[in-house]
Parts: sequence; structure tokens; C-alpha cells
Amino acid sequence: MMGLRLEKGKRPVVNILPVEKQTQVIAALTEGCSIRSTERLTDVHRDTVMRLGVQVGEGCRRLHDAMMRGLQVSLIELDEQWAFIAKKQKRVHQDESPELGDCYLFLALDATSKAILSYVAGKRNGENAVALATDLRARIVNRPQITADGFPAYVGAIDEAFSVDVDFAQLVKVYQATPGNEAAVRYSPGSIRGIEKTIVCGHPDEEKISTSYVERVNLTTRMAMRRFTRLTNGFSKKLTNHRAAIALHVAHYNLCRWHETLRCTPAMALGVTDHIWTIGELIEAALAAAEPAPIVPEPHRGMSAAKAKGEKGGGKPRLYVLKGGKGGRVSGR
Repeated sequence: MMGLRLEKGKRPVVNILPVEKQTQVIAALTEGCSIRSTERLTDVHRDTVMRLGVQVGEGCRRLHDAMMRGLQVSLIELDEQWAFIAKKQKRVHQDESPELGDCYLFLALDATSKAILSYVAGKRNGENAVALATDLRARIVNRPQITADGFPAYVGAIDEAFSVDVDFAQLVKVYQATPGNEAAVRYSPGSIRGIEKTIVCGHPDEEKISTSYVERVNLTTRMAMRRFTRLTNGFSKKLTNHRAAIALHVAHYNLCRWHETLRCTPAMALGVTDHIWTIGELIEAALAAAEPAPIVPEPHRGMSAAKAKGEKGGGKPRLYVLKGGKGGRVSGR
């Protein structure tokens, strides 16, 4: 990472940030520190911190794209996580940039290895749902079981990306307000009143229709990225920087972060690497990563999750509605 230092009466001097400082900066950013906190901790100017974070983040995007290909993944969970750019949506004027306001992070998580397979940052609309599903489809080579929340755009997006080569279900959690004084419960989660499962196509294993793992990753995201932490002034001001920070977080989460349950990193559990990456190794690989060639999707091969368990079923996809979650009555046609 280079910068220019101007001295009066002399030619500009090129400053190169030492590798040790680069490692300290990226380590602080991936542990949830803000730009100014990182500046105070590392004694590196905030503008340099920002430039390094964006540069490494963009490299992490290319690195993720190159590594997450040809994957065998059986269970996938989808979810979206809210953030905003510069200001909240209700304060955005019509003549301002469409990038401002709400900005959702769409995630596709392997429920087995806990690895983030695909991600998209943008508005919560059908276009970005299709972008996530299409990218996910290109990265996996088998027929997966996918569970998403109740966002309606997922139905068309999964159909467009996978056709019938998928076992897809949606899970909707019904919440009820927490009783109490409004100020005391304003930021408290509501209690779950019920769960509704809808099998959209294929024959998914009903016991594995869940979004619990990807929702747990949402907590990791809010804790590890200051831009996602609520009730702070660390939110992103530009969409480009926001996306770079997400790419850095995803690469660090997959390659460097030790998972307590797996006893390894998600990338090791997925089989795309054989060791825990250091921050220095991540920086070096990200800065050296070239733009990979576009992925050419391969036809899926495999059977549904229900068939793999020996359950009966076949032919045309069927629609089920399960009320009350596991153990509830099944209606289908």
C-alpha cells in the first residue's frame, strides 16, 4: 500500500506501508473495529486504512470467485441482512443516488461446512435474488437442498437458476411483539409464535428445512463488521466501500476464522483449502489475485434429499404446506 508524502521544497516521497502494518490494519478491520479505531490502534492514517481495506477487499472478491467453484454441497440456507448506505431509506430524496438507503446482504451458506458460498449486496428486490441464485447455481455441481426465508422473489429466482434440479423450501417464522414499555423493548427481538414450512419444488428432507445456521452468521456479520453494527456512526458512506468490506469479511470468515464447532475453518471443512490462513497470507493472495474467467455452469447430477433417504416420491414437483413446523400436519397435492 503506497501513498505520497510531500515535503516543502523537495520532490514527493513514496511511502510504502510495511507488511506488518498492513496485517495489523486488516486484522483490526476484520475484528469489527471502525476506521478511526483502527487508526488509533495501528497509528496508520484513516485514509490509508480506508484505501488498504478497499484494495484488499476487492482482491478478496476475486479470490472468493476463483476458489469457490466446482463445489459439492448438499444443504444450503439463504437469507438477507439489512444495512444502509449513507442514510436510512426514509431520508433519501428522489433526486439522490439510488445507491443510498437500504442495502441488503444476500447470503448463501453451506449448512454443513458453514462456509459462505455466494453473496450479493444491494436492494432487496428480485434482481438481486436472481443474481444470488444464478451465482450459486454456477458454483455447485450437484443437486442441493435449499431453504430460504419467506422473501417471495426467491421462488422465481430459484426456478430461473435451477429449474427442477433442486429441492427447495421456504421457512417463515411468525413473531409476536414483546410486551412491555416501548422504549425498553424497542430493540428486543420478538418471541416466535410459530413456524411455517412450504415445500416449493422437489423433495427436500423436511427435518433439514431450516435457516438457523445462516441466521447465526448474521450475528457474526454484525459483530465482525463495524459497518453492520446497529446504532453507531460506522455505517458505510459509499456502496463501493461497503461491498469491499463485505468481500474482506467473507474471505476472512471462510479462510482465517476458526469455527469452534467444526474445529477448523469453513473453507477447510468445505475442502477448498487444507490449512488455516493467516492475515498476512490473505492479504498477499488478495493483492495478487487476478480477475478470474466467468464460471461456465455444468449440468447438475444427483437425486433429491428425500430420495437419498429412501423415501418414496418422484415425477413432477409437488407443493406442500407444513403448519407449525416439525411434526405438523402435511397437506399436498
